[in-house]
Amino acid sequence: MDIKTLQLLDYISTRLSNIEKNIKSLDEKVEMSLAISRNHLIRMKKDEVLDEELNLMGCPYNDLSPAKAYSIYQNKNIDFHFLDVSLVDYSCSKRPEKILHIPLEELALKAPQTLNRTTPILIISEDGLRSIQACELLIKKGFYNVNNVSGGYLFWPDKGALNP
Repeated sequence: MDIKTLQLLDYISTRLSNIEKNIKSLDEKVEMSLAISRNHLIRMKKDEVLDEELNLMGCPYNDLSPAKAYSIYQNKNIDFHFLDVSLVDYSCSKRPEKILHIPLEELALKAPQTLNRTTPILIISEDGLRSIQACELLIKKGFYNVNNVSGGYLFWPDKGALNP
């Protein structure tokens, strides 16, 4: 083989490798889109209210206002998990009752053992940033009814439950 043929083969090999990477990336995006659609369909089947933003933007989780999350928290007729993914384990007097503390760093390992995939999950953290990451992680792990509490503990309505 001459040098031009080898260069052409190398070019073709590089292009094929790039095409394979692009196909893999597209497969992952399609799978995520299907998971989001399935999540939305399950929520609709259960007559849950879906925010228009959730559907239009393809967001895989609800972003609840602290007031909305608090009303769910206070409703004895709603079954849900309340998950704190804060780095610091707040004392029981600071954290609302019925809340499970699993730091974000441990969530991937502990969530499948601890949480039910179909029970709604309210996720809170210090300021709401870690809870967003937790929502995204849980969606990828197959949890479908995931809800971020916007602003985290900073905006939780029952300040009495948050005082140390």
